[in-house]
Amino acid sequence: MRITESEELLQKKIQMNKPDKTEYAEYYHKYVLEVPAGNITDILEDQLNSSVEFLSGISEDKSIYRYQPGKWSIREVLGHIIDSERVFAYRALRFSRGDQKPLQGFDENLYINNSNYNMIGIQFLIEEFYHLRKSTISLFRLMKNEMWLNKGNASGYDVTVRGLAYIIAGHAEHHLRVIKERYL
Repeated sequence: MRITESEELLQKKIQMNKPDKTEYAEYYHKYVLEVPAGNITDILEDQLNSSVEFLSGISEDKSIYRYQPGKWSIREVLGHIIDSERVFAYRALRFSRGDQKPLQGFDENLYINNSNYNMIGIQFLIEEFYHLRKSTISLFRLMKNEMWLNKGNASGYDVTVRGLAYIIAGHAEHHLRVIKERYL
């Protein structure tokens, strides 16, 4: 089925409007604020390009640096971005398809503690992020207009698919800024 021009314009209109605070848990507001106005799939694409360029400038040696004992390394921060995007995109897929079963949260520290991100080269992790983000963008670009406002419950809070798209972008932006400010 081909998307008509009028359907595409309507879809872009929804994608360009930021979600309001009722579309996600208060905790995520700091991430949504990180995202500029505009078409969210274009924002995700632009963020992908700038992130890959930025991260590619980090050496293998520097990528295992921790700015404080007990903090994650740069590789682990990137791994956390990857893990979180996978979880948020899965939620978006479920909710976009009308699945109303509540989803549990995830323990980010447990995920990192049980990963081997410090054993994986930074360039491989950048490539992993690249492919994951391309998949996330495809997921959102192929959604029908009404899917963007579908709601589901994750971690005990209601969230829309649109809210999840903005959370993905804002979460990555937040952690990339932390790398710039505290690690480099």
